[in-house]
Amino acid sequence: MGNSSVNKVVLAYSGGLDTSVILKWLEDEYHCEVVTFTADIGQGEELEPARRKAEKYGVKEIYIENLQEEFVRDFVYPMFRANTVYEGEYLLGTSIARPLIAKRLIEIAAETGADAVSHGATGKGNDQVRFELGAYALNPDIRVIAPWREWDLNSRESLLAYADAAGIAIEKKHNKSPYSMDANLLHISYEGGELEDPWYEARDEMWLRSVSPQDAPEKPMYLELGFEHGDIVSIDGERMSPAQVLTRLNELGGAHGVGRLDIVENRYVGMKSRGCYETPGGTIMLKAHRAIESITLDREVAHLKDELMPRYATMIYNGYWWSPERKMMQQMIDASQVTVNGEVRVKLFKGSVSTVGRKSATDSLFDQAIVTFEDDRGAYDQKDAEGFIKLNALRMRIAGKR
Repeated sequence: MGNSSVNKVVLAYSGGLDTSVILKWLEDEYHCEVVTFTADIGQGEELEPARRKAEKYGVKEIYIENLQEEFVRDFVYPMFRANTVYEGEYLLGTSIARPLIAKRLIEIAAETGADAVSHGATGKGNDQVRFELGAYALNPDIRVIAPWREWDLNSRESLLAYADAAGIAIEKKHNKSPYSMDANLLHISYEGGELEDPWYEARDEMWLRSVSPQDAPEKPMYLELGFEHGDIVSIDGERMSPAQVLTRLNELGGAHGVGRLDIVENRYVGMKSRGCYETPGGTIMLKAHRAIESITLDREVAHLKDELMPRYATMIYNGYWWSPERKMMQQMIDASQVTVNGEVRVKLFKGSVSTVGRKSATDSLFDQAIVTFEDDRGAYDQKDAEGFIKLNALRMRIAGKR
């Protein structure tokens, strides 16, 4: 299985059991030097232990990077400009993080002279596709090593045995979650264990980023969100960076039980998977963005965006962020956001997000003089509607005479 043609590989490294085993396995099987890359994208964990473990295992080149601002600015915000939702519900918290990690893997490979990259995604999931499509799009000649598709360590027991034989420290975590989890600044996902039964209701103590809606405050909270070109730039008048906005919305939304989701989704590899997702800040962002668009976007532009959004969401879910078609569609989406400026007022209460106000001093298409139920002083001639209706009914009237 060894391959002497690989001299150096960049490994997406968390410091956990799986990637620690992968690190040693790469050295054993490929006889190569390993560079570790650990990304801080807001998962809420201390990353220095990953550095210490990599040093302990003899890694000479260790990359630990805070990518939170880049993650929200260049990936989360562009995605939310499209009001992106996969299969009607999922806000793509895991999916949207993968192209950033793939990007940095390829960049670090170039910086260090590595000829391969490696990841810890299994052969059953979507992440292997996302990492590798991104890697090949950014460097067509890169070698990708996916240990879960090569080795025979296909159980937790075999992983532990390999780790023990290799002298890899196995930390005993008495309060370890029974779920497979992925966390970043946009969301936390929970899969596996008892959740594999889609009839089973998730335990309330599973959720880490939000209180239960029934335990949320009895009084609602109001927020005013300022938008510029489709992106939230302020909360209650305080200007913030993209990562600061999402961090604050996570805190406020979580405190009011916002953003819990339990779905069965269709994975790209073909199987159905039950997952629970916690996305408080993203849930607020989506509601508010649709609200500001409702007064600043032309009707047909808004409807066209809604028609294209499922295709755009599927691209991201399936790993095509770096594809030509996603880039093309992003240009159109971003062009639509030039006039998406103003303020939205939302209410958080017992797990819900409600829009209660929206305004734009510069780009509103809402004309109260025309829409009013009171005297419009000639702004709209109701007689015009008769011809409009007759012309639109013409083909149906003709068909009705057959």
